[in-house]
Amino acid sequence: MLGLIETSLDDDKAQAVTVIELRGKSSIADHMVIASGTSTRQVVSMANHLIERLKKAGVEGTTVEGMNQGDWVLIDTGDVIVHLFRPEVRSFYNLEKMWGVAMPETAQDAIGAVGGHA
Repeated sequence: MLGLIETSLDDDKAQAVTVIELRGKSSIADHMVIASGTSTRQVVSMANHLIERLKKAGVEGTTVEGMNQGDWVLIDTGDVIVHLFRPEVRSFYNLEKMWGVAMPETAQDAIGAVGGHA
């Protein structure tokens, strides 16, 4: 399933995709995937495409939050939790730091570019 998620995000030009191994750290899932989109439109589009692919692959019980706003969409497949963010929102929550992982430089560059600082 992780491969399907990574492929879907890559096909949709997701930026700064980070995969965090959660096994042994948390019982909420095996992996967490964090990625950025350049706009609310791209974040929602990536989420829709991923949900579609998961359904076609027979993944059941997927829950989704945040589609209406498009700033941060959470897709929980049970084994993998996917967070799709606009760059500024990703920077604000900095989930990577919470799990002891550095935010990719490409995510930091995207945040600066959106804010006009890059």
